[in-house]
Amino acid sequence: MFKQRKNAARVIVAAVGAFVAVAAIAQSAITFRNTITGEVLNFSDALPEGKDTPAVKEFMTTGVNPYNEDPSCLKQGEQTFLSACSGCHGHIGEGKIGPGLNDAYWTYPQNETDEGLFSTIYGGAQASMGPQYQNLQLDEMLKVMAWVRHLFKEAPEKATWLSDTQRKSFKPYAGHETLPDNPPGKCQAKK
Repeated sequence: MFKQRKNAARVIVAAVGAFVAVAAIAQSAITFRNTITGEVLNFSDALPEGKDTPAVKEFMTTGVNPYNEDPSCLKQGEQTFLSACSGCHGHIGEGKIGPGLNDAYWTYPQNETDEGLFSTIYGGAQASMGPQYQNLQLDEMLKVMAWVRHLFKEAPEKATWLSDTQRKSFKPYAGHETLPDNPPGKCQAKK
């Protein structure tokens, strides 16, 4: 009798484990991997705030940043970039200690995609580029990525992360600009 209960308990534990694994896969249709090691990134380590926004949920299933070229997200992305990233990457992504981020050359070619850039920010890379999962919320990472993409100074055809519609209206970054405080869009502050 004891053996049967023990076996039943094992079956239940295995079933629950399988259910949790399927649920995790369903939440993220994409397998995000560490830029250097290729290991699967563990999102349970991420800061709890900013994990469940509509943009994060969409990104985790599509690998496309919904904040790209959304004017309402750019100012927030710029502010976070200036405080968390510009010390190494320069105020306009021109590069300093870390590589430039505003042209078509990527130290890690996978960063040409939003999925790849996110993986590098979240999980880190080589040299001084440590993982940012305990410094930035997932939603903040998407806003920073949108700002980095906005800083792009080359021809729109090379901005492979943009949709065809975005590419048609994209203008290469010309230098410093003043962004409006609260334009309409996905990141508009609630009044």
